[in-house]
Amino acid sequence: MNTTAHNSVTINTKTVLIVSLISIGYLVLSYFLIGYKSDELTLVLIFNSLFYASAVTRKFILGFSIFIVYWIIFDYMKAFPNYNFNTVHIADIYNFEKRLFGIHYKGSLLTPNEYWRANGNTVIDVMAGIFYLCWIPVPLAFATFLFFKNKKQFLKFSLTFVLVNLLGFVVYYAFPAAPPWYVQYHGLQFHPLTQGNTAGLAKFDEFFHAGVFKSIYAKGSNVFAAMPSLHSSYPVIVLYYGIKNRLGKANLFFAVVMLGIWFTAVYASHHYVLDVLAGISCASIGILLFNFLLKRSKALQHFIARYEQTIV
Repeated sequence: MNTTAHNSVTINTKTVLIVSLISIGYLVLSYFLIGYKSDELTLVLIFNSLFYASAVTRKFILGFSIFIVYWIIFDYMKAFPNYNFNTVHIADIYNFEKRLFGIHYKGSLLTPNEYWRANGNTVIDVMAGIFYLCWIPVPLAFATFLFFKNKKQFLKFSLTFVLVNLLGFVVYYAFPAAPPWYVQYHGLQFHPLTQGNTAGLAKFDEFFHAGVFKSIYAKGSNVFAAMPSLHSSYPVIVLYYGIKNRLGKANLFFAVVMLGIWFTAVYASHHYVLDVLAGISCASIGILLFNFLLKRSKALQHFIARYEQTIV
């Protein structure tokens, strides 16, 4: 108990200086890398407010700093477009998808995306949008639950989440890939400055007369990062840790959300089936790799133990 108290972060001259320097350094680096955006300032204000508000909020924001690191890395990818490092795959992945999962419809062979584009309806549009809106809120809500229930499980979930993302980012740069909607709107030619697109999710926005998905995809880091589908990875991680923590009926909810997100990724033309399978594989490999490292790496075990003491 004394060790926990000793390792808890308290407000003093040193911590104030460290937090201030990190905050200013982040804003300056962001300005030079990707230009000024209100999102960065908002993040700094939220972090500082929670850090100084109380001991409880300080522990909370320090715990969720793992997710903040992920967000910053994702945001900074804008400064280093993956199409500058490798050839973007457009026609080859489109044709491979059609070869493996093509659907014969009215005399033509269509990808599943093309089939659903021609056979969707309002009910599916609305349900698909609801499922896709769960992409980030469900993992964050689950992480919040674990934070207050079991700090060690929270840290393992958070680190697994970031590891899976890092694996996905590596693939983004090694294998840049266009999403299905890109072929629908731009054909098979490469246009590097293409902006993000809501694609099939625009129907959800139209139905509710809102710009929910439009605002989300306007902030995308890279159009040519469709494989793996990290949208498909996240619910796998949540379900895995839900089962591990024996959450009972909640896991049924997680499973439904997972299947819904997988379907929507294809239905809304944001990912091919191949991308979804790659996302599932990425999550599975990340989980296995983290568990392997957790057993073999004393440094990781020590890091988790020290981090846990900081946020208890």
